[in-house]
Amino acid sequence: MIPFNKPYLHGRELVYIAQAILSGKISGDGLFTNRCHEFFEHRYGFKKVLMTTSCTDALEMAAILLDIQPDDEVIAPSYTFVSTVNAFSLRGAKIIFADSYPDHPNIDPKQIAKLITPKTRAIVVVHYAGVACDMDAVMAIAKQHNIPVVEDAAQAIDGYYKGKPLGSIGTFGTFSFHETKNIIAGEGGLLVINDEQYIRRAEIIREKGTNRSSFFRGEVAKYGWVDIGSSFLPSDIIAAYLYAQLENIDEIQARRKAIWHRYYERLNIVLSNSGIELPKLASYSTNNAHMFYLVCESLEQRTALIQYLKDNGVHAVFHYLSLHNSEYYLDKHIGISLPNSDFFTDTLMRLPLYYELTDLQVDHICTQIKNFVEL
Repeated sequence: MIPFNKPYLHGRELVYIAQAILSGKISGDGLFTNRCHEFFEHRYGFKKVLMTTSCTDALEMAAILLDIQPDDEVIAPSYTFVSTVNAFSLRGAKIIFADSYPDHPNIDPKQIAKLITPKTRAIVVVHYAGVACDMDAVMAIAKQHNIPVVEDAAQAIDGYYKGKPLGSIGTFGTFSFHETKNIIAGEGGLLVINDEQYIRRAEIIREKGTNRSSFFRGEVAKYGWVDIGSSFLPSDIIAAYLYAQLENIDEIQARRKAIWHRYYERLNIVLSNSGIELPKLASYSTNNAHMFYLVCESLEQRTALIQYLKDNGVHAVFHYLSLHNSEYYLDKHIGISLPNSDFFTDTLMRLPLYYELTDLQVDHICTQIKNFVEL
């Protein structure tokens, strides 16, 4: 069976983990955490970054920093992972779900504009499959109404919008290093702070509500409890694994892109006139090759194709279920129809894509898809 995902070990991960252990400090903000911070700030020009234990934690920090209160409204896509909105629901916010484009799962800015009210306190966008949202349109709406924007860039490492790194455009950006992502640490995340006014408080929130970071920089004589917060720091062991990956990001990305383009070139021929659609790429976005997906004509066709691939040694999977229809939020949704999100819920499926996937395996997968459409 060709798995859907396989975590990649380049080689120096174990060396750096051992180095972290031997350093005598494996808690947060050690040698490798600082190296990761420096990497992101130098490579992408992020104003300030803070590693977290997950992208979920980075989103929760963003919600705290924006002082989200009960009954505040937060606009977000329905076609996303629960963490995107759960971070704001935990603060008591009402989630106002927006629809996707008809031809891409990304949030449609025209739908955002219709949902703005005096209670709107944040707009959250998700760069699905590492493909950028239309950030000019999103930021124009946000500027008009003076609303902060959070970029959920969990899938978007090394992705760009009109030359700007994803995660650098909104008030905050959040990234994931879960084992299913391009660059991994098993778990782990990153908060990007693009507005300087939030930097000091972000450090406090991340350090359990204390000014411990200021203390270690020698800015205060002692540290204490000064704000709300939690334990959002990852172990330096996680950062050590991540740093080994970051050192090889160009090699990893090059291989993933080669796999993505091999899929596209072969399936572009195979799927012509089949009704199954290939991924759409916006002209303003780069492709970071996070995911290769297909959009089927119906739920029945997708179910049959996933089963056919499984029977022939390929593990393909569907993706998100529209959050506005979820058991938890169904009675809280404002009731508007989100047909595009529901369409992708029923029809989108993902193919295996990981560094060690071979060209022969890609060709086998494409052959099985060809066999299916010719049935």
